[in-house]
Amino acid sequence: MLRTALTPRWLVWLVVVLGLGAGFVLLGLWQMNVAREDAAAEVLREAAARPVLELTATIQPHAAFPADGSNQRMQAVGHFEPARQVLVADRRLAGADGFWVVQPFVVQETGARIPVVRGFVRSLAAADAVAANSAAGSGATEPLTLVGSLAPTESSSAGKKRLPDGQIGSIDVGALLNDWGGEVYNAFLFDISETPDQGVTGPTGASASGGMERVPPPDLPSGLTLRNAAYALQWWVFAAFGLWMWVKMVRDDYRRHQPVPPLGAGPTADVGATQ
Repeated sequence: MLRTALTPRWLVWLVVVLGLGAGFVLLGLWQMNVAREDAAAEVLREAAARPVLELTATIQPHAAFPADGSNQRMQAVGHFEPARQVLVADRRLAGADGFWVVQPFVVQETGARIPVVRGFVRSLAAADAVAANSAAGSGATEPLTLVGSLAPTESSSAGKKRLPDGQIGSIDVGALLNDWGGEVYNAFLFDISETPDQGVTGPTGASASGGMERVPPPDLPSGLTLRNAAYALQWWVFAAFGLWMWVKMVRDDYRRHQPVPPLGAGPTADVGATQ
């Protein structure tokens, strides 16, 4: 059968089948990516549809992070403390390396601080400019309304890498508490909007020109949409079926060309042995 498979005719068909199969596999992978993207988009739509909650009615200082709090939009009234600004090192946005700019936000009702990721910068000079502009703005002295996306505290980066003063490896609320003192929320916020607008955050891509741009909340685990996953499986079945058909056709061709024994032929009996 191997000789039959290696004949030019069947080798050409094998190339055709493998080419089609590779296309089917790629189509299946594309459908899987679509399934993931659709599921992620659905999670974002659900998060955006959830109402904005009052921070003080949802979580209290030092309290455990709420089970369904990730990506929940929160609203609070208070002011920033630019003098306590820290930078989270080794962060990326749109393929660029840089820093998250984190400032404590003092909630007016409780007096407790919650870390807020105000944006992303690519250089230390840009971060210094943000601190200076924030200190000069009204948000450092007068109450403003902050809307942000809630996130749980990150794991500690202690001992992993020594960083310069003013930089941290993660938003570890326990470590920030040692520097900031007072009451602290066991969570942090991704800045979505400030009213009145303080003018320190630029549009998407502003970090490329030395400014600061907002950091979108991280994606939540989203799984797959079943419809597109089924389409992916269907394409992969087509690829396997094509290869199976090629093997079957080669086997049938091999059998057709095998010599057929003459009619009546069969093992001859040993006459002497039967007497």
